[in-house]
Amino acid sequence: MSIKRIARHLVQHPWRAKQIFPPDVLARIEQAIRQGEATHSGQVRFVVEGALDGAPLFRNQPARERALDLFSHLRIWDTAHNNGVLIYLLLADRDVEIIADRGIDAVVGAAGWETICHAMEAEFRSGQFERGVIAGIEAVSKELARHFPPGTSHSNELPDAPVVM
Repeated sequence: MSIKRIARHLVQHPWRAKQIFPPDVLARIEQAIRQGEATHSGQVRFVVEGALDGAPLFRNQPARERALDLFSHLRIWDTAHNNGVLIYLLLADRDVEIIADRGIDAVVGAAGWETICHAMEAEFRSGQFERGVIAGIEAVSKELARHFPPGTSHSNELPDAPVVM
């Protein structure tokens, strides 16, 4: 467990995520998810967490493991075609993780998701959080559209609204 990491998480106030992602930005992110989902039968969720606290922090939980927990908690794995995707941003670690259900992950693979994560992180380093998230959603949606085009009975199985923790 790194003292630097603990300190970084303890000083990262919850308002930081709300400052970076105010309601108008969250509305545009939600709209990007909705527009992307019109092009495929997958489901996309975006979660931003300012910092870990309590047990996850003191267990030294990595961002990827935290994203897996949220993927399960938000039931993203529970889509009809196993094509749900979580885009998770942990601000204190400046880490983006994409967790994809087995249907889409089997065809995109870890390297494809890492490419999207790295592009988003580059935008975040320059302070362009909204642009980075929307570009990430568009890139994920392109992959979903390629492998899971919209069907005739396309339903929105998961909320499109971003989650700020």
